[in-house]
Amino acid sequence: MSELNGVMMQYFHWYIEPDGKLWKQLAESADELAKVGVTSVWLPPAYKGTGGGYDVGYGVYDLFDLGEFDQKGSVRTKYGTKEEYLQAIKVAQKAGIRIYADAVFNHKLGADEEEEAQATPFSMENRNQPIGEYQTIKAWTHFKFPGRKGKYSKMEWHWWHFDAIDYNAYNESERAIYLLKGKEFDRNVDLENGNFDYLMGCDLDMAHPEVQGELKYWGEWYVDTTGVDGFRFDAVKHVSADFFREWLDHVSHYAQRDLFAVGEYWSYDVEALHSFVETTNGRVTLFDAPLHYNFHVASKAGNSYDMRQIFDNTLVQQQPTLAVTLVENHDSQPLQSLESVVEAWFKPLAYALILLRSEGYPCIFYADYYGAHYTDKGKDGEDHEVWLDSHRAVLDAMLEARQTYAYGEQYDYFDHANTIGWTRLGDEEHPGGLAVVLSNGSEGTKRMEVKQPNATYVDITGHVDGAVTTGDDGWGEFRCNGGSVSVWVPQTK
Repeated sequence: MSELNGVMMQYFHWYIEPDGKLWKQLAESADELAKVGVTSVWLPPAYKGTGGGYDVGYGVYDLFDLGEFDQKGSVRTKYGTKEEYLQAIKVAQKAGIRIYADAVFNHKLGADEEEEAQATPFSMENRNQPIGEYQTIKAWTHFKFPGRKGKYSKMEWHWWHFDAIDYNAYNESERAIYLLKGKEFDRNVDLENGNFDYLMGCDLDMAHPEVQGELKYWGEWYVDTTGVDGFRFDAVKHVSADFFREWLDHVSHYAQRDLFAVGEYWSYDVEALHSFVETTNGRVTLFDAPLHYNFHVASKAGNSYDMRQIFDNTLVQQQPTLAVTLVENHDSQPLQSLESVVEAWFKPLAYALILLRSEGYPCIFYADYYGAHYTDKGKDGEDHEVWLDSHRAVLDAMLEARQTYAYGEQYDYFDHANTIGWTRLGDEEHPGGLAVVLSNGSEGTKRMEVKQPNATYVDITGHVDGAVTTGDDGWGEFRCNGGSVSVWVPQTK
């Protein structure tokens, strides 16, 4: 099965308990996930972060420490040990699930020693604007990895392996980005703040031959060590887009197999996504952040949102074969940095729009499937308790409908501001098709064609009781409740 016919699950959220049990949990649930129709799993960064056993993984310290060495206060990562990680991958792959590893190449954090270097301070709001003189600074830029002692790689990282940092021990109060001696900000990056190369920590210099060589070598080591099927690239809008194409080509050639890749280009401007796709020659798919934003806006607006516009200015609308569609992720969830919540009532509608249509490669979010409960500080500085509902029952129903009936031609009925629908006609192996109708207003009906005369359909979600019987012409009046979605599939005896 190709990726674009499958279903991905993001198998974590930001506030997963730091108990080291996630890898074991995946091994235990792999068969169950495969059975309901999950074909691939995106796992969180599996290497040691600066926060040790508490780090979500994006505060990257040592790419070669998969929970094997006593570094940053722990041997295991937040999710478990290296042995448990490798075992979970094997179990999941045996169940038929492909594994995508999270690759964070933009930055490193948690250096072991400070170094002096020369640098020019730039404005954080306009990275094209110097705000001070070329000067000597002191910063945490020497990564020695003492716990690993040179195993797997002997390279130590120094200031010259980085473009920029945001800390100077000689002037701790200055708010600036320090462009290091002989460096320049990457091109082919997002243009927010003038140039959005710099994000955090020690920003890797992707033009440095030792950096390029080490990251390519790490890719070789990683596929040899783990056997993963692909990668999710973090923060791609902050790195020269050319790098990802070159890295993926190199590692795929080394592995002698195609490796899937999806990038996180978190911009709601679909033209920025098109630019990245063009630069990478379509080698890297992208998460459809504009679609997520449409879901967010629609969920907040209620029945004032025109559902006919739900796919406007999205990647799945314009380049469907390169779009990984999603409802939420770890960055958009409540209390996170890119918080843009899709309200609970709208999530079943949004998942129908990504799971039951022919376009895009849908991704289910762990917290939407299993639910979540956590506490963290909000932007107001106060503690907030968050409960996220589990939508597992309706997602399982939609996954069953996708596996069994969502095939063949697609007819769209996006002809009403609040109530929209579509049908899939099925194929020889999957006859009967399905009909989906949803409303962000009052209860709705939609007359739609399934090309199955005098056939009986029931709502697999259980939201609407009773049945719909098509006429001699293969058309039927399919309905849904207000603020809800119904998925009508052939009645089985």
